[in-house]
Amino acid sequence: MNPGHFRGGLRLALAVALASLLGCGPKPQEQALQYAAAPLRPSAPVYRLAVHPLHNPQKLIQAYQPLVDLLNREMPDVRIELEASRDYQAYEKKFSEREPAFLLPNPWQTLQAMKVGYRVLAMAGDADDFKGLIIVRKDSAIRQAADLKGKVVSYPSPTAIAAAVMPQYYLYKQGIDIRKDIQNHYVGSQESSIMNVYLGQSAAGATWPPPWRAFQKDHPAEAAQLQVLWQTPSLLNNSVMVRDDVPPAVGESFTKTLLGLPQTPQGRAVLSSMETSRFYEANDASYERVRDYIARFEKEVRPVEQK
Repeated sequence: MNPGHFRGGLRLALAVALASLLGCGPKPQEQALQYAAAPLRPSAPVYRLAVHPLHNPQKLIQAYQPLVDLLNREMPDVRIELEASRDYQAYEKKFSEREPAFLLPNPWQTLQAMKVGYRVLAMAGDADDFKGLIIVRKDSAIRQAADLKGKVVSYPSPTAIAAAVMPQYYLYKQGIDIRKDIQNHYVGSQESSIMNVYLGQSAAGATWPPPWRAFQKDHPAEAAQLQVLWQTPSLLNNSVMVRDDVPPAVGESFTKTLLGLPQTPQGRAVLSSMETSRFYEANDASYERVRDYIARFEKEVRPVEQK
């Protein structure tokens, strides 16, 4: 993208104050929080790509804007804009109201989006990389699951599959009563979950590999004082979805670009920016395994969505 076009097309609309790093204090009402950057192509139809909050909004823009820039080069008849959300709840409200044309949701959100008219185009990343990590300080006395009883465990959101549901299911299988034995703190973002551990505000924190790798890269001194104590089995990675009223040719071009990323140096750089190995062919049926997993979790542990 021409730098002048980028600067000219960069729109940063922050209508509400972001929650603090630790997720403290009351959360302001979400009002179309958008970070978008796009080339100047005023006559082309605009389609928004909303990525679930696997990073804070600023970090997410840094990671995913290169993908949007490449999509705009490869799809000259349309304009793609990237949208970030303050937290999981704000993101889920957006797709429940069918606002974005394209989504990159987690597996549970994928199932929810199907209900309102989105369908799966691809899977984002290796399935083996979609697993929960439970992090503690290296100077922590936590050695086994029972050591967490009575202590605080942090997570981004109740609906974060790899970073809440899967770690909680793991602890449940280790004999922890999730509702009674530990204090579950949902702190808004992956970085917040990790930082709560570093600052001693939680005894353990849950995340998943891409945010943990990014945290190690961006905050090496803090990360050096932390360690992954446990990791869960893998499930199925995040999806890419399209709304059912988007022209089929647009969805096909979008998918073709994603699947072809490993074939060029520019595409491989985009994947590296997102901490994603590649995109894989997938469809709605691919996520039936997730539906079965969620059914077991909700029967044995808790509802995914907290009312």
